Amino acid sequence: MGAAIDADTALEQLHAAHFVRLVRLAVLLLRDEALAEDVVQDCFVEVYRRWDRLDRPGFNAPAYLRQSVVNRSRSALRHRAVVARHAFEEVRTAPGADEPVLATHRRRAVLDALAQLPVRQREVLVLRHYFDLSEREIAETLGIAQGSVKSHASRAAAALRARLDTHLEEDR
Repeated sequence: MGAAIDADTALEQLHAAHFVRLVRLAVLLLRDEALAEDVVQDCFVEVYRRWDRLDRPGFNAPAYLRQSVVNRSRSALRHRAVVARHAFEEVRTAPGADEPVLATHRRRAVLDALAQLPVRQREVLVLRHYFDLSEREIAETLGIAQGSVKSHASRAAAALRARLDTHLEEDR
C-alpha cells in the first residue's frame, strides 16, 4: 500500500511539474491540441502502471516521459497517415431499388387525388404548378377573376392535401 501512495505522490508531482511542457511538445509534433493532451495523458497512465518497475536508482522520470511523448506522437502521426491513405471516398448513396416503384406509386396517388377535384380547382392547380403561371396568367387563361383563382387554388390545395393524407394513412 505504501508503494501505491508513493507512486501517486510521485506522479502528482511529475504531472504538476511537466504536464504543460509535455503537452506543448506534443502539440508541436502533432499540430492537434486535443490529441496532444490525450498522448501526454496516456504517457502518464503508462508510467503509473509501470511505476513499480521504473522506480529505481538513476531513473529519470521527466526524460522517460519526454521520450514516451515523442514515441506516442510518432505513432499517432503514423496512424493519421494510414487513415488518410486508406480513407474512403465519400460514398454516394444510390437510390434504393424500390425508388422507381415508390415514385410511380406517389405519382399515381397525386394524379388520383387530382382527378377527384372539381374541374376548375384541378385546372388552377395544374396551371399554377405544372405550367408555373401567375395568378394573373391563370385568370386570363381560364377567363375568370384573379380573386377566383386565389380561392380555387386555396380550396384545391386543402382538398388535395386531405386526400393525400388519407392515401398515406391507408398505405401504412
